[in-house]
Amino acid sequence: MDVNAAVAAAAAIAGVLTGVIAMLAFRWSERDQKRPTRTSLHTDPVLPPGVDTVLSVLRSSAVVLDEGDTVVKASSAAYALGLVRGGKLAIEPMLGMARDTRRDGEIRQVELDLPRRGTGRGEALAVSARVAPLGSRLVLLLVEDLTEARRIEAVRRDFVANVSHELKTPVGALSLLSEAVMDASDDPEAVQRFAGRMQIEATRLTNLVQELIDLSRVQNDDPLEDAEPVRVDELVAEAIDRCRHQAGTKQITMAAGGTADLHVWGNRGQLAAALGNLVENAVNYSPARTRVGIAARRVSAPGGDMIELAVTDQGIGITDKDKERIFERFYRVDPARSRATGGTGLGLAIVKHVVASHGGEVTVWSAENQGSTFTLRLPEAGVARDRASQHPDPDLDDEAGTTESSPYEPLPAPEVLP
Repeated sequence: MDVNAAVAAAAAIAGVLTGVIAMLAFRWSERDQKRPTRTSLHTDPVLPPGVDTVLSVLRSSAVVLDEGDTVVKASSAAYALGLVRGGKLAIEPMLGMARDTRRDGEIRQVELDLPRRGTGRGEALAVSARVAPLGSRLVLLLVEDLTEARRIEAVRRDFVANVSHELKTPVGALSLLSEAVMDASDDPEAVQRFAGRMQIEATRLTNLVQELIDLSRVQNDDPLEDAEPVRVDELVAEAIDRCRHQAGTKQITMAAGGTADLHVWGNRGQLAAALGNLVENAVNYSPARTRVGIAARRVSAPGGDMIELAVTDQGIGITDKDKERIFERFYRVDPARSRATGGTGLGLAIVKHVVASHGGEVTVWSAENQGSTFTLRLPEAGVARDRASQHPDPDLDDEAGTTESSPYEPLPAPEVLP
């Protein structure tokens, strides 16, 4: 009986001790959680009221540094640009600006070229960095990515330079030919020859101005505002009729084939111009007594059926280097042939923008001395109309529809149109 009492007393004492230890551990844990840690000192800095909210909505990359050059706040864009690594600002010129601003309180700004992360090709990332004091202890760094703006500016600058050059050529030729006509006023045969050359240059100038107007229109207008179902066979017939005279002069056979009764949704005039440009190029860059084919078919795609229009020639072909640039404005694969045919170098640029604005793409397969195949892929009429109703105001990018070379499976053998 005494033994049982002793065991009960020992168990009671053990329970009391366990409760006391648990209570002390709980209180110690609470006090430890309230105590600031090294991690919380770095991740939860003292920012002026409202600064955190403002930085979160800025489009610029934002970095806040304390008096020890430690990053106390950085936006996700700053990490994406590689500005912050290991809790430190990784760009030495920006770090130097931050230190100078912290010392004298002056706002500083500079433009820098930074290496792109992960490319290994030496491509530069153009940025504008602005540093300003934020309170008495902190410094704010805002970095704006200027790469795309510089690229667009370079494209605009090159475009203006090319336009100036292309306009000067026929205008200068007309000026010289007019002087030659005046000097040869007593030679009817010379006057007739010079007048013929003047007509050629005037035609070239007219074509250049018209294609500049067309390019500006397809870039600025929304073709889906006046969209309608367009029969593909009518577009093909119109393109063949447009080039029938040039093809007949070179004895080139033009043929059409593929699936009949297909429709695309879009601006009829722009689609006809795009396909006509491809057929005209095929005729101009093909040797005499060869064949140009236009074929259409329906293909399946994840977003709905697409209509493929392929223009195939047996011409000089395109090198791999040229295939990367043929859709640039004023770029010509063979400048000498372009001068002979009156080409402006804008036809394929117009094709690219028309197809992109209609929600499609254009690709090219080519081999030197074996010919080329340009393929337009456009949404079928019903699919495109549904997309337009769901997204009435698409945000089209200037680079949308950028082409890339890819092999093309031959379409069914075309049949010669009557």
